[in-house]
Amino acid sequence: MSSDPWGRVDETGTVYVRTADGEQVVGSWQAGSPEEALAYFERKYEGLVVEIGLLERRVQTTDLSAKDAQTAIDHLREQVEAHHAVGDLDALRERLDKLVKTVESRREERKAQRAKQSDEARHAKEALVVEAEELAQSDQWRAAGERLRALVDTWKGLPRLDRKSDDELWHRFSHARSAFSKRRKAHFAQLDAQREDARKTKERLVAEAEALSDSTDWGPTAARYRDLMSEWKAAGRAQREHEDDLWNRFRGAQDVFFAARSSVFAERDAEQAENLKLKEELAEEAEKLLPITDLKAARAAFRSINERWEAIGHVPRDSRPRIEGRMHAVDRAIQEAEETEWRRTNPEARARAEGLTGQLQAAVDKLQGQIEQARAQGNNAKADKLERELEGRQALLDQALKGLQEFGG
Repeated sequence: MSSDPWGRVDETGTVYVRTADGEQVVGSWQAGSPEEALAYFERKYEGLVVEIGLLERRVQTTDLSAKDAQTAIDHLREQVEAHHAVGDLDALRERLDKLVKTVESRREERKAQRAKQSDEARHAKEALVVEAEELAQSDQWRAAGERLRALVDTWKGLPRLDRKSDDELWHRFSHARSAFSKRRKAHFAQLDAQREDARKTKERLVAEAEALSDSTDWGPTAARYRDLMSEWKAAGRAQREHEDDLWNRFRGAQDVFFAARSSVFAERDAEQAENLKLKEELAEEAEKLLPITDLKAARAAFRSINERWEAIGHVPRDSRPRIEGRMHAVDRAIQEAEETEWRRTNPEARARAEGLTGQLQAAVDKLQGQIEQARAQGNNAKADKLERELEGRQALLDQALKGLQEFGG
């Protein structure tokens, strides 16, 4: 019989292994010596040790699932419990029991981790839904659209929840996107309609602007162009592919008109500047007639100057009051001289002046006599009253005498 600390071979060739529960039959060995039998079954034991060691490392260092790990443990446990090896089988059982606990612990850790990840995913998806529902009401079409697309990418990268929760959140998320798309589509449809209306309006404005471009009715046409520009601004923008072309045509028509007007006005301004120079010379010639000493000659000379003046034409608007004022001043001086001459040579006027003067002189003489008489009688109050009346009559007489002098008398 042969034995070692963990097993023995009896005289019949039966191999035993020692365990905490007592000896267990390992098998029968008839092919060689007992030592060879023990050595053979000890190698079986070492093989189990190696397999258990490998499984322990896989559980600790890889993502081996709990199910697969438990299957491997059960397989090894069956081999240990079959007692087909000689060695410390109780130690192997302890290692397998410990490994079961490790696998269970890992299972609970992964379960908790999955629960945590699921909770985080739920919160993340709820946050995405809330943001999507806020964006659904936005009018920032480009920015909100880009953000919603980014939210979809973020959603795809998150773990799935349970079917019910995931479907409910996705429904809200998808509904928010659809609502935004519907509002954006309606907005741009309305915008397209407005731009189409703007295009039609601007085509009408362009047609009128082009029709006016060769007008020579400068004032009214320029005013109409200003009105057209106001209508253009109020019309809003047309589609991008039409706006620039319509504007170029509209502006081009105005440029044609205003260039022609500027050319005409420049020519007119040059002509009026020359007219002003000529009229300044005539005004200076007229002013040399003053003061008037020979009315007849002055009148003839002014008539000649005025005829030349009328033949010259317009001067610049801002110079007109000044230059015409100079001629009017000479004209008024001649008119005043004519009135003075007429009064001086009018017999009827002279007779009326002489008659008035005589009447006033008689009244003054009479008042002077009445004053002397009142003073002589001591009636000073009456004399004072008559003197005040005399002052008024004397002033009228002085004025009449001055007028009579204009008649040379």
